[in-house]
Amino acid sequence: MPAVATVLGLLVAVAFLAFVARRIHVPYPIVLVVGGLAIALVPGLPYVQLEQDVVFLVFLPPLIYAAGWFTSLRDFRANLRPIGLLAIGLVVFTVVCVAGVAHMMEPGQLSWAAAFTLGAILAPTDAVAASAIFGRLGAPRRVVTVLEGESLLNDATGLIAFNFALVAVARGSFSPLDAGGQFLISGVGGVALGLVVAWLFNQVQKRIEDPPIEITLSVLVPYAIYLGAQQLHLSGVLAVAVAGIYAGWRSPETFSATTRIQAMAVWNVLIFVLNGLVFVLIGLQLPAVLQGLVHGPVVRYLEIAAAVCAAVIVARFLWVFPATYLPRLPMWVRRKDPYPGWRNVVIVSWTGMRGVVSLAAALSLTAIAARNLMLFVTFSVILVTLVLQGLTLPFLLRWLGVADDGAAVEEELEARTRTIDAAMERLELLAEEEWTRAEAVAYMRRYYGKRQKKVDVRFGRLDHEHTPDGHQHEDGEDHLEAHRAQQDGWRRLRQELISTERTTLVRLRNAGTIGDEVLHRVERDLDLEEVQLTQD
Repeated sequence: MPAVATVLGLLVAVAFLAFVARRIHVPYPIVLVVGGLAIALVPGLPYVQLEQDVVFLVFLPPLIYAAGWFTSLRDFRANLRPIGLLAIGLVVFTVVCVAGVAHMMEPGQLSWAAAFTLGAILAPTDAVAASAIFGRLGAPRRVVTVLEGESLLNDATGLIAFNFALVAVARGSFSPLDAGGQFLISGVGGVALGLVVAWLFNQVQKRIEDPPIEITLSVLVPYAIYLGAQQLHLSGVLAVAVAGIYAGWRSPETFSATTRIQAMAVWNVLIFVLNGLVFVLIGLQLPAVLQGLVHGPVVRYLEIAAAVCAAVIVARFLWVFPATYLPRLPMWVRRKDPYPGWRNVVIVSWTGMRGVVSLAAALSLTAIAARNLMLFVTFSVILVTLVLQGLTLPFLLRWLGVADDGAAVEEELEARTRTIDAAMERLELLAEEEWTRAEAVAYMRRYYGKRQKKVDVRFGRLDHEHTPDGHQHEDGEDHLEAHRAQQDGWRRLRQELISTERTTLVRLRNAGTIGDEVLHRVERDLDLEEVQLTQD
């Protein structure tokens, strides 16, 4: 019962703090972490300890899977070079920089092996924080794609480096050749496993027409993939991320409209709860951090934490600018991918929030003498990067004049216009069929005319809501016309046209004309209309 009461109390705290974050217009991860700190200081409340297995098994698989699901494969492939340079190159560079600074500051407690372990703990950025904070900032799409892609993959690099560092601590030696080989096997094997399991799951889903069962399986799949990868000593994070990307790409063909609508509702609640608990639990680890301070010199700990925080932030700037501009020196590269504006590069450099993966890795340390120091430094870096960088990011975006480039808006206009045009063309062909009725065809022509007009008004092609010919049907007349149309095969006709729109939408995505974000947005409207059609 005490455990149940604690979980329920945390859920109440998550809901309340998320509400406060919305009211004060602050990204909710920051409010939840600060709220967790405040809760941890309340006397008499039970101490909630964050276990490594809880983070890596309960929280991480569904969060990584969901992040992969909503990743645009087109944008991800287009930015594969910068994502790879950040997710692999920057992680390794940060490990080296943090290890050097930490060992220099405290060579007595932090041997080279322990210092590299600390570097591996702090190297990866947090996927949850990046998605949650950038979700409402209106940053350029390419910046968001690069940052979310980096945070989606660099956990794998950081955790692999962390495991190698632990082995080095235990053995007292380190082999770069062995580490490189194991890194390659773990990464490639994780990607292969994720694709295989995702493909198998997709085949099963196609043969099930029961939304509750399909949704339950979709929740269980990331856990199964992660556990399987761990058993095979492969990268579970990469396996789950790749499976999420594949499942998101195939979702228009795999799920029915009813399943998609219900699954989105379930997953939105699940991700909100898991995200909220993750950030509150970060703040609640304050007692464990303070307990470690009792056994060490506080002022010295603060000096080391400040130096490591500076190293983490500066290392990112030192890497991002050369990694952005040096690969574009050849003219043939610049023709395909011109130099980005320096303001966007500053935003990418400043956005390096750390999160629960780093804290869970630090808490898992048991056989290292400098555990208390490493835990304090990790907690400090998380607070500084999450709170400081998270709070200042909106002001930095405004100050630099960095804003959404509007590419998604143009793509949505293209998608909605092309799907309407395709439906109208299909309607004219169906009008020649024997089963269609003139009243139903006339009604659908009028319906799509209204749809197109609404799209034109919404995206600024029209300045008013009047129909081009200046005529408006009264609501009663529209209702009567719809009733007559329904009596004459309207439902079957509408289903055919929705299918045409959906096929056109997927074709546009597959051709790279639109991204997955736009596809999901337009697809949701079609799903809602199809579900309503079946319920009328």
